[in-house]
Amino acid sequence: MSNSGAHAAGFFREVARTRTVWWVRDDDGSPAPLSTSGQPAFPYWSSQTRAQRAAQLWGPQFRAVSMPLDHWRRAALPDLARDGLRVGINWSGQRLTGWDFTAGEVVNRLVHALSEPPHDQ
Repeated sequence: MSNSGAHAAGFFREVARTRTVWWVRDDDGSPAPLSTSGQPAFPYWSSQTRAQRAAQLWGPQFRAVSMPLDHWRRAALPDLARDGLRVGINWSGQRLTGWDFTAGEVVNRLVHALSEPPHDQ
């Protein structure tokens, strides 16, 4: 498995355990850079440490912010799907790269990590 694949798998395991996701923002909002797939993505991380590393790379005005998993599933992911954004998962490295998925793919992977019945979409 690639580093990005390992980071993505770790994301789902960790958020299933902690019930928290992390993102990065400043006073004007959050970055939604192009992913390695060439599409705009909104990145999330599975720990405060990972998100803080990303915030430091983007600049001193950025900070790591947490969100309860249930709110992320019920509000943030549907908003991202509606806006046509992909979901970046545990991006890392100096260029903050990694895997990205559609919101529906994220929900299905999360359901599997939480050992719930499959999500129909």
